[in-house]
Amino acid sequence: MATKVDEEAGIKEEKVPLLKAQEFPDIERNTLIHKVIGQTFKTTAHLANLLPTGTVLAYQVLSPIFTNGGRCDLASRFMTEMLVFICGFSCFILSFTDSYKDLNGNVCYGFATTNGFWIIDGKADLPRESSKSYRLRFIDFAHAIMSFLVFGAVVLFDQNVVNCFFPNPSAEVSELVTSLPVAVGVFCSLMFATFPTKRHGIGFPLSAKC
Repeated sequence: MATKVDEEAGIKEEKVPLLKAQEFPDIERNTLIHKVIGQTFKTTAHLANLLPTGTVLAYQVLSPIFTNGGRCDLASRFMTEMLVFICGFSCFILSFTDSYKDLNGNVCYGFATTNGFWIIDGKADLPRESSKSYRLRFIDFAHAIMSFLVFGAVVLFDQNVVNCFFPNPSAEVSELVTSLPVAVGVFCSLMFATFPTKRHGIGFPLSAKC
């Protein structure tokens, strides 16, 4: 028969937690890493709104097909390289586009040039003085580069592409692929917030001024 002392000792043992956090530091560290990665996904999703909608949509649709679900051979890797290059170049070049709403309410798109605004479809007749306000500026190049970097961050978050180019990554490569998009996201978020773009080109939302 168990004594009263043995029963009290058993109760105390039941109250002692089976797992102590200090005995498993990796659990807390992994949880923190998962939180950081999850927050980075949200940040990148918001940053993706600054990219041309059609370009991002085309990339998201074609990426799983071209990469064969991350199991690339020589042909699929070449097609994936071309997809990333074309979409990245599209994000860069479309940053120089803008829109103009004529007197009839029709929205016309064109490219900003050093002399003014070149309307692509040629239907609208933009006054010379108004055209000068659309001239190419240094900030346009900064936005184009940042858009390219943001698209690169989106690509690095695509596991299909990462598995295609780095099927057996080392610890250093895995850390770089995880950390680099975070750094790009933070940097571009600060830059876009400090120097917002006033252009509303192809694939970008229009504002009331257009």
